[in-house]
Amino acid sequence: MHGAAQVIRAADVLLRVGGGPAVMLRMPGPASAGDTTEQLGLAMPEFQDIALAPVVFRKSRQAETAEAAGTKTARWELMVSATAVNALMGSMGFSVAGAVFAAAFGVLIDGVLMEIVSATESEAFGQAYVYGWF
Repeated sequence: MHGAAQVIRAADVLLRVGGGPAVMLRMPGPASAGDTTEQLGLAMPEFQDIALAPVVFRKSRQAETAEAAGTKTARWELMVSATAVNALMGSMGFSVAGAVFAAAFGVLIDGVLMEIVSATESEAFGQAYVYGWF
């Protein structure tokens, strides 16, 4: 476990050094018990934006390959610290990171809402140290 903690700390440092500002993860707001308009689907859905840092936002490798081949693809990759995702999982009651990504409405980056199309995780010593969102 000691080795995994060192890898997680190293990934956090690298993301802080190479990263930009925090991004906001847009999650659905909590449901109100007993609200009949919500139960009937008449209430306007509410969202909460949760800051995530450290992160790195970059052009994905697939986009670079597509541009080299002469085709246009607007694909971006967001590398997110496992420390930030783990804290979010605990505070929102999720048991796995994939459930957080599936529940998220998207990611706000500089005021632009982007969809999470897929997510990956990089592991060391059996523990995730960084998540990639595409």
